[in-house]
Amino acid sequence: MAAFKVEKLRVNYKTLEEFKKFKEYGLQELSMLEDLQANIMEDDIESPFYGIYYGDKLVARMSLYRVDQKEDKYFNPPQEYLELWKLEVLADYQQKGFGKALVEYAKGYNLPIKTNPRIKSAEFWSKMDFVPVEYDMERDFGANPLVWYPN
Repeated sequence: MAAFKVEKLRVNYKTLEEFKKFKEYGLQELSMLEDLQANIMEDDIESPFYGIYYGDKLVARMSLYRVDQKEDKYFNPPQEYLELWKLEVLADYQQKGFGKALVEYAKGYNLPIKTNPRIKSAEFWSKMDFVPVEYDMERDFGANPLVWYPN
């Protein structure tokens, strides 16, 4: 399988147009749009999004946030970790390794990773060596977080 190039996405109008093709388009993107409109210099804002282009089309994306160990409620002992959100591959490009490439990229930081999987994605996360955390009613609010530990 070909290696896909994961890149940090720039916050600009082109990226935001591409985001509208993803089902999970929502508050995060809208706040980026507001940031962009407030900031006249295009391409000037750090984005938490990473993606893979196929030709000139954004076909897969995720967001990654570093969480400080002081805010860690998932790992024991508490440590800095990555929160992986909004992993999504456009329908026509699924089952081709794009999602795997994004997760492998995140693993490359060699920090623990936490994600809240979407419905019907358990098999994917299991293949990527993510495991469920012990559910905590107060902390997890109906989410079923999964975690991955570096070796």
